[in-house]
Amino acid sequence: MRGYTVARIWGIPIRINTSLLVFLPILAYLIGSGQQIELYAGLLAGFSGVGFDLATLRAGTTPWTIGVVAAVGLFVSVLLHELGHSWAAMRYGIEIESITLWILGGLASLKTLPKEWNRELWIAVAGPAVSVLLGVVCYVGMVLTPASLAVPRFLLGYLAITNVVLTVFNLLPAFPMDGGRVFRALLARTRPYGTATRLAARVGVVFAFLFGIVGVFTFQIILVLLAWFIYSAATTESRTVLLDELLDGISVGDIMTRDPPTVSGDTTVEAFGRQLLSDRQPVHLVVDDDGAPLGVVTLESFKRVEGRDRATVTLSEVAQELSRIDADADAFDTLAQLSAGGTTRALVEDDGRLVGVLSESDYASAITIRRGFRSASV
Repeated sequence: MRGYTVARIWGIPIRINTSLLVFLPILAYLIGSGQQIELYAGLLAGFSGVGFDLATLRAGTTPWTIGVVAAVGLFVSVLLHELGHSWAAMRYGIEIESITLWILGGLASLKTLPKEWNRELWIAVAGPAVSVLLGVVCYVGMVLTPASLAVPRFLLGYLAITNVVLTVFNLLPAFPMDGGRVFRALLARTRPYGTATRLAARVGVVFAFLFGIVGVFTFQIILVLLAWFIYSAATTESRTVLLDELLDGISVGDIMTRDPPTVSGDTTVEAFGRQLLSDRQPVHLVVDDDGAPLGVVTLESFKRVEGRDRATVTLSEVAQELSRIDADADAFDTLAQLSAGGTTRALVEDDGRLVGVLSESDYASAITIRRGFRSASV
């Protein structure tokens, strides 16, 4: 998600996604120009007995002021909600990468996800707890605000309702929303973490389809976007947890390709193509005249020479430079780290000495073996 860092709280980067920059003015317009002011004034009067002078709320540019402040206040509430999650996570020593505000709310990105059910439970409920507290504070503030301050009183009432409504909606067991994470935590009390994740993800996918259907038939684009987000996030996290289970206890040194085939950097791409036909190795280490590694070449390297003479282009020109990973590094953590950088390849070192190459084929082989071993053990 592309965004801009606008502040830091507790050392956590607070980011604004471009989708929010587009959506915020639209939300302000919808609040200020439609029937929402009358609707919320009626709701507040109905359950609190606090009346509002609609003529004052509709006078001049007041509706637009209400729209802007209400829209900004809503996303400030979302930020506080995410800070609630972050505070609980940091209490368990979990580092927060960032908090991003976007069109569908907020996302607190944790560097590691807790696998202990009670930790995930408390982290998941911390956000809704903050939202409920905000709703109560805003409601009390509305009741205590004099009628002469019609606009501030209405805004407090609006935020009281939206915080409570969003909390109730967010606690639906639609993984990976807060309610879905609470659901997974409760499942994980008596089931393995991976099994709990898969069950919660399946329920999340069901909710995604329901939201999508309702969104299409009611022309609610936000519900359609929410359905897409829940489906994507639920399936992605389910796959991530499965990978974590399959790679559990495995280091980079366990799965890397030792003594990878080497090729001189002076070799032409055309000659390398003939070599690939004979040795059929997916990854080759490119070295200079002294044997020092320059990078790696694969079949993808041929794409870098499109339109050029393969008989003259050398491998040193197309070799992909790779980061270096310690052989003792955790295989799953390394995969996540490399994937974030847009690759799955790295040079592997042991005490500063090159001992192998790590590639997607190494991960594929390890996952296939572990999955086959697990199936045979059942």
